[in-house]
Amino acid sequence: MIDRRSFLKLAALGGGAVFMSGLHASVQANTEADFYFVQLSDTHWGYSGDANPEAKNTLHKAIESVNALQHQPDFIIFTGDLTHTTDDPVERRRRMAEFKEIIGGLKVRNIRFIPGEHDASLDSGAAFNEYFGASSYSFDHKGVHFIALDNVSDAGARIGEKQLAWLQADLARQAKDAPIVLFTHRPLFDLVPKWDWATRDGAQAVSLLMPYTNVTVFYGHIHQEHHHMTGHIPHHAAKSLIFPLPAPGSQDKRTPLPWKPDAPFQGLGFREVDVDGKIASVTEFPVIKA
Repeated sequence: MIDRRSFLKLAALGGGAVFMSGLHASVQANTEADFYFVQLSDTHWGYSGDANPEAKNTLHKAIESVNALQHQPDFIIFTGDLTHTTDDPVERRRRMAEFKEIIGGLKVRNIRFIPGEHDASLDSGAAFNEYFGASSYSFDHKGVHFIALDNVSDAGARIGEKQLAWLQADLARQAKDAPIVLFTHRPLFDLVPKWDWATRDGAQAVSLLMPYTNVTVFYGHIHQEHHHMTGHIPHHAAKSLIFPLPAPGSQDKRTPLPWKPDAPFQGLGFREVDVDGKIASVTEFPVIKA
């Protein structure tokens, strides 16, 4: 687990760790409650192009890096775009089957998924549901309530009234100071709407979360580390495992950053999230550890 002293040392070295404002009050401070999980995002299995000529190897390298962690996480979650988009439903399923076979090499067996728009927007999540199960759900782990929200199966980039009603009912069963983690693919706030970096009814979801004092949101989609606050709620974006994208709004189009042969896999990575009973921290790792 990462403590405050370790964090300060890591931050001084440019390790990419940030302390989060949520998850601190209601988790009991004992060794049984301490745990961490790993978030991986935007693997885009099936992608082929100049943005990553090593596309067939990157996911395998990420799995090797996670398997090499000294202490294995309690669970792993993939936050969307498991596969790269295709109009062919047969090819879509083939990619999902290959992805599922590859991640079978992870040591951790407790693995969870949510879809990205590349997985689900063309068929309303049908293929994703076949291979990975429900696209929205909740579960509890060592005193923390986790919620997976689907904001991609709707082609209009909406969560939808039915799912918002489900979210409201799920939250109603939680105490106002309960530690809550929400996973989604797109950001719930308007980061860069013209780049599809937004959820059209995301403000409604945030409004439902606002009465709860210990909420943290993790998402993917934007292929880079990014941190944002809506009121007291922190939102943290994950790096991609295929190619990095430009800083929000920094250019006209969200074209992938060029591949650098002298610095392969630059900007790609995954994160650990530690919950130590007093405060939670998130640490970003490269795909290949130095």
